Amino acid sequence: MRNLLLALCYSLLSPFLLQAAPAPQNNLPKATLSLGSESLIAQIAADDASRERGLMSRTNLAENEAMLFVFPTPRSVAFWMKDTPTPLSIAYVSPSGRIFEIHDMKPFDETPIPSASGAVVYAIETPQGWFAKHGILAGSMVGGLPSPSTAK
Repeated sequence: MRNLLLALCYSLLSPFLLQAAPAPQNNLPKATLSLGSESLIAQIAADDASRERGLMSRTNLAENEAMLFVFPTPRSVAFWMKDTPTPLSIAYVSPSGRIFEIHDMKPFDETPIPSASGAVVYAIETPQGWFAKHGILAGSMVGGLPSPSTAK
């Protein structure tokens, strides 16, 4: 009887247990971003699906690797770390490429980190501490950004 009850529980719960985090996205287009004398190779998330998945399930990010989120129009944004095991830093960036603000994010933290500005067009996620390590601060400029018109 106990085995039957366990089998029944497993069969009812298995669809929920099998829902794992999505596979990491590794096939997005890339851009080389310049920040002062530093550069980042960034995957470009420019549509709703790729922006929503972001760096979920990525267990590592190389030192000068990043993800660039591109939005079609300026807006307020908020990012979280659902299903993201890698500690990250995020910069919210203006249409002209000026960094508004930078935040550190904790793995798996589902607390949204909202932008203070309503004019964000880009967000750049890097390994945690990358901006500080390279002296990149709010007010710094980012070069090599694609046009917001490429976003959907």
